[in-house]
Amino acid sequence: MSPAAAGLDPDKLRRFSQFVGGRGCVVRFGRLVYSWGDVGRRADVASAAKPFYSFFLFKALEDGRIASLDEKVVRWEPRLAHINARLGYKDRNITWRHLANQTACYGLQERPGTAFAYNDWQMALFWDTLFLKVYGAAYETVDAQVFRPLLTDRLGCEDSPTMLAFGPKDRPGRVAISVRDFARFGLLFLRDGLWRGQRVIRAEHARLAVTSPVPNSIPRAGQTAAEMIPGQRSIGSRRIPDNQTDHFGSYSWLWWINGVDRRGVRMFPDAPTDLYGAFGHGGPRAMWVIPSLDLAVSYNDARMRQWTSGRGNPTNQAISLLLSAVSE
Repeated sequence: MSPAAAGLDPDKLRRFSQFVGGRGCVVRFGRLVYSWGDVGRRADVASAAKPFYSFFLFKALEDGRIASLDEKVVRWEPRLAHINARLGYKDRNITWRHLANQTACYGLQERPGTAFAYNDWQMALFWDTLFLKVYGAAYETVDAQVFRPLLTDRLGCEDSPTMLAFGPKDRPGRVAISVRDFARFGLLFLRDGLWRGQRVIRAEHARLAVTSPVPNSIPRAGQTAAEMIPGQRSIGSRRIPDNQTDHFGSYSWLWWINGVDRRGVRMFPDAPTDLYGAFGHGGPRAMWVIPSLDLAVSYNDARMRQWTSGRGNPTNQAISLLLSAVSE
């Protein structure tokens, strides 16, 4: 669809893409209306991959693979029962809900559910337990056994997305995907889990994923390390302890939403409040959705490097530029 037919100003879209840089696409009313760079190039999206993990958690629940979101993960990873004796074996109480909201406090001294820590060791525990134990895949087979048949093939992805961005021996779970295929994933949630009339994920889970932020009453965890299971890998960061950022009242099942932090500052103040998205490396790898405008955007290798809440966030500036292009 042309930008004009979609109610978008092409000149202002061009200014938006020039500000963002890299490569990307804009989708409105389910149609590609604007793109820049090589939209078919597959590449790592870093932490923007995390919403894929919660998608497969919800699918595991829907398919009866796990009993509930509050099931204790120790059922699947028994080694959690034997670490941190001096902390009362706290990791025995980690649930899927804790892992999928980064409140498990794995590798830190706080008890599960009491604090938030954006933690890549915790994400690797989540990914390995979910995909290797619950789904029964191996690193080498996760694409063919899980990722493609349950998601990307159903969305008609064109550019062979993979959960092995760097191969099976280097941070498996890191997703490499083109910007046009990543936009499809956003559209799936924009349509409440439906794709071309077929149910891919239940509507209540699609909505829950992007509307349930960690409350501001949950503090950010501290910097005191705790024991992890032997041989624990990381999905990215190698810092110990790993506690990269706060949730800003805007973290929902591994998605970022447009919430309000403890100071009353909105994450993206110039955006509609229903915006949600996935962001990697602080912003240059991203996909975000604005349901009230029937709009989805995806880009990679962009210029944004800063991650904070409020108007100083370059992503907020990018959103503002795109909104200026909306004429109807």
